[in-house]
Amino acid sequence: MAWNEPGGGKQRDPWRDNKDGGGKNDLDDAINRAKEMLGRLFGGGGSGGGRGGSSGNSRGGGAVLAIVGLLIAWVFFDSFVQIDARQQGVVLRFGEYARTMPPGFNLKWPRPVESVTKVDATQIRAVSDTVRMLTRDENIVQVEFNVQYQVDNPTLYLYSTRDPDETLKQAAESAVREIIGTSELDAIMPDQRVEATAGDAPVANPSAELALQSKKVVQQTLERYKAGLLVTELNFQNVRPPQEVKDSFDDAISAREDRQRASNIADAYAKRVVPEARGEAARILAEAKGYEAERIARAQGDAERFNLIASEYRAAPEVTRKRLYIETLQQVVSGTPKVIDFTGGRNLLQVPVPQQTAEPLPATTAAAAISTESSKGKN
Repeated sequence: MAWNEPGGGKQRDPWRDNKDGGGKNDLDDAINRAKEMLGRLFGGGGSGGGRGGSSGNSRGGGAVLAIVGLLIAWVFFDSFVQIDARQQGVVLRFGEYARTMPPGFNLKWPRPVESVTKVDATQIRAVSDTVRMLTRDENIVQVEFNVQYQVDNPTLYLYSTRDPDETLKQAAESAVREIIGTSELDAIMPDQRVEATAGDAPVANPSAELALQSKKVVQQTLERYKAGLLVTELNFQNVRPPQEVKDSFDDAISAREDRQRASNIADAYAKRVVPEARGEAARILAEAKGYEAERIARAQGDAERFNLIASEYRAAPEVTRKRLYIETLQQVVSGTPKVIDFTGGRNLLQVPVPQQTAEPLPATTAAAAISTESSKGKN
C-alpha cells in the first residue's frame, strides 16, 4: 500500500518519519547540527550550562576536526601534479613564474600558493593563408603558404604575448610579403618566364629557396617578440597570377611554348644538316686531296716515262720514233668511231665500227693500217 493512501490510522510520511515509524527527519537534524556547529565555531551560539553546554562544545570540536581533515586532504591531493609525456607544466607562485615541470609526477604547493598550467610542447600546429602582393618588377602574384610550428618555450608562449598563434600568422604574412616583394617574377615563377637569355642559369626549385628565406625571417621575428614558438616548416603551396590576369599569363605561356617548339625544330634541323654538310665537305676535301695526289703521281710518272723514252730514242731513234707513232695512233684511233684509209682508195680495209659507241678499235687494225702506209711509202 502506498504511503499516502488513506486508512491504517494516520498518514505516514517517509521524509518525516524514521525507519522505526517516528522521530525527526535525519536530513533536517544534520542541517541543524551543521548550522549550530558553525555558529559556535565563529562565536555565534549561546552559553548554556550543564548538559547543553557540554553538548555544544563536543559538537564544535567535531566540526573543527572535520574542517582540519578536509584541509589536510585538500593539501595532500592538490600537491601532486601529473604531466603527460607530450606536455610541460608552467608553475606560478602567487602569480609569478617559478619553474617549469617536466613530464611525470611532480610536487607543488597547493593552491592558491602555486598553480600549474599544462602546455602541449610537442604538438605540430599549422596555419595557412593566401596573400596578394607586388613583386620587385611590379607584377601581381597570389601566394598560398602554410606554416607548421610548435611550442619551444611554454613560459613565453603563455605570458609573453597576448595571442602567440595570431602573432605567428601575422609574422609569416609579413615575411612572405618581404621575400616576394624583393624578388622578381622570373625568380618566383620561372615557368611563367616569357623572355629568357642563353646565360640564364636554371633554378632547381625557386619556391623552396624563397620558402626557406621566409622561414628564417619568421623565426627571427618570433624571437624578437619572444613568442616562444619554433617554426618547423614553411611551404609555398601555390604561387600563381591572380584570376584577373590569368588569361594574359596563359597567352604569354602559349607564346613561350610556341617559341620553344620552333627552337626545338630548328635545333633538330641543325643537328641533321650540319653533320651532313660536314661529311660532304670532308668528302670533297678527300677527293681534292686524291686528285692532287693523282696529278702529282701522273706528272711524276710522265716525267719519268719521258726520260726513259729519251734515253731509248738516243739509242735507237728510228725504232723509237715508229713505236711512238704507233702508240699515239692507237690512242687516237681507239677513241674515235671512224674508218681511216691510208691507201687512197686502192687498198681499202673494212674495219668493223661499233654503232653509236666509242669502243676502242683492236690494236691489229691500227697495226695493219701502219703496215699499209709503210708499204705505200716503199712503193
